[in-house]
Amino acid sequence: MTGYIIRRLGQSIIVLLGVTLITQFLLYLLIQHQGLGTVVRAILGNPRATPQAIAQFAHQEHFDRSFWVQYWYFLGKLLHGNLGYSYQFNRTTDSLLATDLPRDLVLGGLSLFFSLVIAIPIGVAQAVKRNKAVDYIGTGVSFILYSMPQYAIALLLIQFLSISFHVFPATAPGGNVGNMLSHPSGLVLPIASLTLVTYAYFSRYMRSSAIDTLAQDYIRTARAKGLPERLVLWRHLLRNSLIAVVTLVGLSIPVVITGTLIIEQVFNLPGAGLEYYQAALRPDYEVMLGITVLVGVVTVVGNLVADIGYAVLDPRIRY
Repeated sequence: MTGYIIRRLGQSIIVLLGVTLITQFLLYLLIQHQGLGTVVRAILGNPRATPQAIAQFAHQEHFDRSFWVQYWYFLGKLLHGNLGYSYQFNRTTDSLLATDLPRDLVLGGLSLFFSLVIAIPIGVAQAVKRNKAVDYIGTGVSFILYSMPQYAIALLLIQFLSISFHVFPATAPGGNVGNMLSHPSGLVLPIASLTLVTYAYFSRYMRSSAIDTLAQDYIRTARAKGLPERLVLWRHLLRNSLIAVVTLVGLSIPVVITGTLIIEQVFNLPGAGLEYYQAALRPDYEVMLGITVLVGVVTVVGNLVADIGYAVLDPRIRY
């Protein structure tokens, strides 16, 4: 197991270097295409920056050097935990994310947890009761939710549970994580909106994986030995069916951080996704590059977590 993890860590580091290389190359291409002055003025947030100020900033950030010099300088900043600086807000990207990310982690993390808690047992039940009423109802609900955009689900929840029946507030609580958690009723609708969307495809994958597992010889052997159905489902079916869901969980980790843009807009909850969108509109290239690198890192970490989950669920994968 240790050797497997070390190999995957080594591969992840190589991928991360590739992510940083491509990210810096995109900025290099942008400078070549739009011109040094245009890009520097956008970064500084000053369209009337003088040529002297542009030249000074370009030299300071090594924009007037070769691509590889720029890349090594960029990599050095990342190794020191520097994701860039927003001159338009006079704040580091790190401080912006330190404000936004905790809210995303609460919102996305809770929705991911609830979607798994709901989707896994329902997916197994659909597989066991295949082509029966439970399966048809579950499939219909999943298809409806999967086909609906996030904002439509969010607006429907607001209309019925907030405007029509006044059960929950229509906007999420602002401020820090402590303030959000102290007003849990304001989190119900945004978390429910995300949960319903992710539940739809989690349950479909769980159903398909459980159906494949039910056709395996070891399931028939366990039943032939007279094991109670509960033990067959718990010991043999569930563990071997979770591999497909583990893949989705690993790929969903980046979504927890920056994939809640639409929900943030609907419920007026600023987060990293909204910050990236606003940085693209300003434009604020330093913030955009910093968040892009962060998403790349989290994506690689998510895949690493999924691979380790594979090895835990099925030891054969380690070899």
